[in-house]
Amino acid sequence: MANTPERLVVVSNRLPVSIKKTSAGWEIRPGSGGLVTALAPVLKDQGGIWIGWSGGIGDQEIMEHIKTASADSGFDLHTVPLTADEIKDYYYGFSNEIIWPLFHDLQTRCNFRPEYWYRYIEVNKKFADRIAALSDENDFVWVHDYHLILTAQKLKEADASRKIGFFLHIPFPSVDIFIKLPWRGQILKALLNYDIIGFQTARDRRNFVNCIHMLYPDIDIDWEAHIAITTVGGREVRIGAFPISIDFGAFARDAASRETKERVQYLKEAMPECQVILGVDRLDYTKGIPERLEAMRNALRRYPDLHRKITLVQVVVPSRQNIPEYGLLKARIERMVGEINGEFTKAGWVPIHYLYRHLDRCELLSYYRLADIALVTPLKDGMNLVAKEYCACNYTNRGVLILSEFAGAASQLHQWALIVNPYDIEGVSDAIHSAFYMDEKEKMDRMKKLRASIKKRDIFWWVKNYLETALSKHPSSRPTNKETTSLAAKVP
Repeated sequence: MANTPERLVVVSNRLPVSIKKTSAGWEIRPGSGGLVTALAPVLKDQGGIWIGWSGGIGDQEIMEHIKTASADSGFDLHTVPLTADEIKDYYYGFSNEIIWPLFHDLQTRCNFRPEYWYRYIEVNKKFADRIAALSDENDFVWVHDYHLILTAQKLKEADASRKIGFFLHIPFPSVDIFIKLPWRGQILKALLNYDIIGFQTARDRRNFVNCIHMLYPDIDIDWEAHIAITTVGGREVRIGAFPISIDFGAFARDAASRETKERVQYLKEAMPECQVILGVDRLDYTKGIPERLEAMRNALRRYPDLHRKITLVQVVVPSRQNIPEYGLLKARIERMVGEINGEFTKAGWVPIHYLYRHLDRCELLSYYRLADIALVTPLKDGMNLVAKEYCACNYTNRGVLILSEFAGAASQLHQWALIVNPYDIEGVSDAIHSAFYMDEKEKMDRMKKLRASIKKRDIFWWVKNYLETALSKHPSSRPTNKETTSLAAKVP
């Protein structure tokens, strides 16, 4: 196998495009996330490919549109077709009724149905077969997230040798939580089939290493600086923390655009003489939205001096709408918004503005620019890029970030954000009050340092750091110029 692979094969549950049938025909939307932005130059320059599920059933009708999307992207997209039963048991079942809640420390929400596990195995084998057919041993395969933990193992079982890495975008739980998983040993062993395993934070990496120590005490782990290294089946496995980030430059630039400024002015006219507090979350029980609303209610009850002076804009992006539990969560949020507004609304002032919909990029940036305070309080989060996006857009350096200590972003931003426990209703309430009265000098000092940290470690830094650690001979430090791989060198 070549020491420096020339081609990158990215594998994720979903392709980086949205393809759906509307009344007007097929609609294709390119992905706009940081991962696509960072990896696209590598894939284009090196002739790389992206493998994933299209989001539809079967995929046969979608194939021609995938070709169009590939041409527009500048790199090849390849689908892994899934049946309705596979989507139900692999995606909604094992991935989102077992791994998702368990890895977010919410094991009481897990549904440990054996049929989910067997379907998860089947679909991971489907992905592995597709990788084997579309790649060769000179490629570097980069598998993303909890949907595809078994993929490297399935490749190995098919005798398809590949240099392969994995990155977990969600948290990895502590030993006490992880051992509740009936298939804990199989999951841990499957992960050790990767050549490099990346986590969001040092805490996630530590949790993973502790699980190995407990379940497989015969496996020795050494350390080279920030990288844990073990040998399994004669292979070296590297285990590291690589905090994901955003395209800082793009967010900062677009937030200062004329269109964004015009929208901000329009929004300000609707909420005059108020400091705007912003929450932006996908509809999910891990995001702590009810707890946040309860903290807002507490702040208004305990601090009447905030009446008419603050307004919470809570954006909830629809998600997994066909799952009953999410519908119940939506109803609970809307009931709480109604109760709080009913208790505190006065002529000319509504304490909470609630938006349940997708925002286009310009609208989202406008709310980031409008907000004096960002309230980012998930109960648990792998990273939470909303916190970083808000800071990147705050080019006037006058915003305040209130951040949950259980968000991965807290490990990087804790020195300059107001760190809170989202379960501590009064603590979050006090943070809102402190943020409102924070003097301008402190605001600017904190925000400048937040933005500098995020700018230094942006999404391109993340890709380079991961690829260089994966492919260099010396994982304990970044490679010298001679050792820098051609893959990592193509990242802007």
